[in-house]
Amino acid sequence: MMTTSQAIGTPAARPRRRWRAVFTPSWLLVLVFVVSLPAVTPRLYAADEIEYFAFLRSWWFDRDLSFDNEYRYFYDQRIARAFGFKETFLEQQTETGLRFNFATIGSAILWAPFYAAADLAVSGARAFGSDVARDGFSRPYLAAVACGSAVYGFLAVLISASVARRVVGRGTMAAVLVWLATPLLFYMYVAPGMAHACSAFAVAAFVAVWLRVRRHWSIGGMAALAALGALMAMVREQDVLLGIGPAVDFAATLGKAAWRRHGDTVRRLMGGALAGAVMFCAVYVPQALAYVELNGHMGPARVISNKMHWTAPHALEVLLSPEHGLFFWTPLAVLALAGLVWLAIRPAGGGTEEKASARWIGLIALLMVAAQIYVNGSIDSWTQAGAFGQRRFVGLTVLFVLGMAQLSAAVFKPRAADVAPRERVSKPGATSTRIRAASIRMDAGSSVPADPGRLTPGVAQVGLAVLAGLCLWWNLGLMAQFGAGMMDRQRLQPGRNAYNTFVTVPARIPELAYRYLFDRHSFYQRPTS
Repeated sequence: MMTTSQAIGTPAARPRRRWRAVFTPSWLLVLVFVVSLPAVTPRLYAADEIEYFAFLRSWWFDRDLSFDNEYRYFYDQRIARAFGFKETFLEQQTETGLRFNFATIGSAILWAPFYAAADLAVSGARAFGSDVARDGFSRPYLAAVACGSAVYGFLAVLISASVARRVVGRGTMAAVLVWLATPLLFYMYVAPGMAHACSAFAVAAFVAVWLRVRRHWSIGGMAALAALGALMAMVREQDVLLGIGPAVDFAATLGKAAWRRHGDTVRRLMGGALAGAVMFCAVYVPQALAYVELNGHMGPARVISNKMHWTAPHALEVLLSPEHGLFFWTPLAVLALAGLVWLAIRPAGGGTEEKASARWIGLIALLMVAAQIYVNGSIDSWTQAGAFGQRRFVGLTVLFVLGMAQLSAAVFKPRAADVAPRERVSKPGATSTRIRAASIRMDAGSSVPADPGRLTPGVAQVGLAVLAGLCLWWNLGLMAQFGAGMMDRQRLQPGRNAYNTFVTVPARIPELAYRYLFDRHSFYQRPTS
């Protein structure tokens, strides 16, 4: 009789293997994302969105950083009519006589390939008689920017899953959960003109490269890490503080080499640090030049310098405030941070990183989270009133995925009695008869063979699954309430929001889904005069 291993190698079996390779979780995720692209909203509304977009449109069409015409377009189109927009962006001037722009240039850089494709498509369409405007403002340009953010957000999900698999051996489901249960979803599909999806991508790429570079700290690797660090800083200024994690990791490696008097290693590490510093400065040049031209110095406008209070007086409130705190907006963050603590104390293993290394990575991840809590607690506008969620934490997507992956790996860890038979039969020389006998363990009093990788659901497993599901629905419910005007956009009201999420929203799902798919304009606020 032909054994299973022989059958796999037959020509008839090879197509099945190829189809299995296609229908992997990652490819299925890509398919889901592509199908979901029509749900991306090609619209700019908030002042922040217009500021980020203005960098790209002004440079692409005008080759300057004079944003008066960009701001005036959105104002005249009755799009940017929020309180204070005209006074701030169409009346006041910077020290160099230009209009203020408090955003950074990184998102414009990341959006540029999509914007270029839209410009090329518009030019081609006009050559064939289309009347679509080639002005940088028409729908193809806005759709390109919006889809660009969605793509970067999705890449952040994929990269985060890869990071989690490297450290704890799993990550796909954790990445999907964080995608759907945090504000990342909102800033990919509902408000893609903001920088947060790009921020999630830049930080995820930075962490992924750090995990590869830290094994040897090569000169080329450190240069690549520094380049991504500069990109993070250009996408969102506060994200540069996440560099504290790899910096501490590098310092520990350097200190260990110096303690052991490994002179060659010390010199190589110092050379890598120098290469990284040079690369950071080189990549950061566009932002530095933009600062100088706009503000007359290499830094943000002085008028916003009083927004920072470096003693972080709001560090606890930014997490725990019932009206504005991260843990109330995104309760999944509590589980994710618990997972990071667990990783730092008792890593699950299963990834390519050794347990000691995974434990150290967990500690570094907690330090990076603490850096973001510190900076967000130092900002005068820490409440983020009027925005969806504590959006400045979206950049931590990769660390939230890592924490959730560790938590699920620990809670759903297979029992020794389930995995032992499989480990025993993996030894060379085992016959197919022994494989079947060892891998099939009969439950007591049952004639049904047990799956060696099967878990008997327990309280912890069921509890985690229920909590994760509640966190996911809470985020979706808040998105529905925020978009449909069913909540106070300036603050959370936990009791009212809970009632709406679990009672009102489910009853209105058909109506809300129809409006979002076929009458999305019905959700938009009417501009004030």
